Amino acid sequence: MIDTTLASNTKFKILKQPSSEAWLQQTLANLDVVLLDHSHCERKAAGAAINLMFRYPAHHHLVRQLTAIAKEELEHFELVNQWLETRKISLAPLNSPPYGAKLKSQIRHAEPERLLDSLMVSALIEARSHERLNLIAEHCPERDLAKFYRSLVASEARHYGIYWLLADRYSEREILNQRLEELATFESEILATLHPEPRIHS
Repeated sequence: MIDTTLASNTKFKILKQPSSEAWLQQTLANLDVVLLDHSHCERKAAGAAINLMFRYPAHHHLVRQLTAIAKEELEHFELVNQWLETRKISLAPLNSPPYGAKLKSQIRHAEPERLLDSLMVSALIEARSHERLNLIAEHCPERDLAKFYRSLVASEARHYGIYWLLADRYSEREILNQRLEELATFESEILATLHPEPRIHS
């Protein structure tokens, strides 16, 4: 079962900068491409949770929490794929933006730093997803699609809260906050330049 202490509190913010108006306009002009990218994002998010479970099998609380996240991400993957089918969009590969690779490049290799960084990078990715899906829900001109995105917002907020809670469980709060400051600043710098291809994390 997902731990909802803090994880359901959408007022808990970890991002340094909001998304740009340019990103929102690019997204609204390319909703089919963004839906396809969203499908890939949900699959990758499930994979990230599963990879952490396999890397740290002795961390029983982590395994329980991330099992729940992986299941929910796969449910979202299926829901997005239903939208793709309805809109006759093939589930095709897309070029990945540099966002994820650049963030993951900051993960240190030695433990326990690797666990902390992995959890905080996942928290930041989920927090950015929460912010951007919420923007799509608020501004999408298609009522049904906007409603769909609105239905995902709360779970995205839970997910980044859970990753933060796990980091807090397995590291000291002062160390966590200092590292979060560094990674959140780096995350905002990645997005300072808009990627030319429309993506959830462009």
